[in-house]
Amino acid sequence: MTINTLIIRTAGTNCDLETKFAFERAGSKVSLLHINRVNERPALLAEHQVLALPGGFSYGDDIAAGKVHANEFRMKLADQLGKFVDDGKLIIGICNGFQILVKTGLLPGPFGRDTEQTVTLTFNDSNKFEDRWIYLRADSDKSPFIRKGEIIYLPIAHGEGKFVTKDDATLTALRDNDQVVLRYVDADGNTGAPYPINPNGSVDDIAGICDTTGRVLGLMPHPERHVLPTQHPRWPRDGLKPEGDGLQVFRNAVAYFG
Repeated sequence: MTINTLIIRTAGTNCDLETKFAFERAGSKVSLLHINRVNERPALLAEHQVLALPGGFSYGDDIAAGKVHANEFRMKLADQLGKFVDDGKLIIGICNGFQILVKTGLLPGPFGRDTEQTVTLTFNDSNKFEDRWIYLRADSDKSPFIRKGEIIYLPIAHGEGKFVTKDDATLTALRDNDQVVLRYVDADGNTGAPYPINPNGSVDDIAGICDTTGRVLGLMPHPERHVLPTQHPRWPRDGLKPEGDGLQVFRNAVAYFG
C-alpha cells in the first residue's frame, strides 16, 4: 500500500523540505503544497493518510506563534480536518506545527469550530530563543508515532515553546488520558531536571502531546532534523549510529497503515 503524506506550508514555513525528506526516507509518497492550494481544493486532504504541519514562523508568528495559520485552518478547513481524524488518519505538528495544532483546538481535543483553547505554547522562561539538542522520553503508547520508553536525542529551535495548561484540571486530564507523549529528560531519562534540560520551562517537562485518539501528535523538538546519523552533533567523536533518532517518528507513521 502506498502511503501518501501531505505537508502544508505557507509564508514563513522553513522546515517543509526537511520534513518531506524524512517522510520519503521512511517510505511515504509526499505532496508539499501551499495552504492556498488546499483551500482551493479541500478534497486534497482525503487523498492522503498523513498530514504534517512543519516548523518555521508561519505568517511571521504575528499575534502569537502559529495563531494566524491556526485561524486559517479553523475557518476554512475545520470540517475536512475533523473528518480526517475521524477517518483514522494521522496528523503531526512539529514546533510551529504544534503551536498551530493547539490553537486550532485539534490538540488536546476534542476538536470543533468553536473549540475552546485549553493549552498553549508561550515564551520560554529564559526569555530568549533556544537552539540546542535535548533528550526526550516517550511516556505514552497512545500515539502511533512513538514507542513508550524510548529515549531519543533531537534538536529544538524556538522562542515560544513553554507548554502550559489553562488550569490544573486540564493537566490532570492530559495525564489521566495518557496524552502526554514526550517529556524533556536528562541523558539518563530522568525528569525534573533544571534548565537547560527542560529548555523552556514547560509544565511537567512536557515536550509533546496527542489528542484523545492518539492519532494527532504535536511536539516542539524537530525529528526531521535528526534523520541522518551525520546530523548528530557528536558523531565524529561518538561514532555513527545506523540512523538518526528522529527517523523512527516518520517510519512509525508509515508503518501504522501496514
